[in-house]
Amino acid sequence: MESTKNSEEKYRVNRAIVAQQVRLIDQNGEPLGVVHIKEAMTKAREAGLDLVEVAAQANPPVCKIINYGKLKYEQQKKKAEARKKQKVVEIKEVKLTPTIGEHDYQVKLNSIVRFLSDGNKVKVTLRFRGRELTHKELGEKLLARLLEDLKDKAKSEGSPRLEGRQMVMILSAVVAK
Repeated sequence: MESTKNSEEKYRVNRAIVAQQVRLIDQNGEPLGVVHIKEAMTKAREAGLDLVEVAAQANPPVCKIINYGKLKYEQQKKKAEARKKQKVVEIKEVKLTPTIGEHDYQVKLNSIVRFLSDGNKVKVTLRFRGRELTHKELGEKLLARLLEDLKDKAKSEGSPRLEGRQMVMILSAVVAK
């Protein structure tokens, strides 16, 4: 098996190994010492396996007699497992208006708490309609109230900012100590 020129490829295999002397480890994990590359290739061929350079930076390089296909398969499995365990943080959006009713406010507040507990960030968008924009202080008061109600569960990533006809604030969960 020859080594392919792939961006993920980090092992030299069989004839791609350029060193003349290598520190050899057999298929059972036993060190066989420093040997000439031809002798290492012969031992790998006799075992019906590949000679894989596992530590190219060492002097002399460390080579192992193993099944290269199996090694690549196990690495793919480890990568897939790591990807599976990785949590992707989404940004959920909750839209409000400055004249929101008390019950609607509580419903939105519960949604924000649920999103934060799921590990997501929340983008709170306060939309001004018509002449409401002349009373930005109402929007600022509403967002301040929201932050106060969520003080033990969320923190703001920066102060609320006005973008056109809406005020935007990003919330993230507070990590419990």
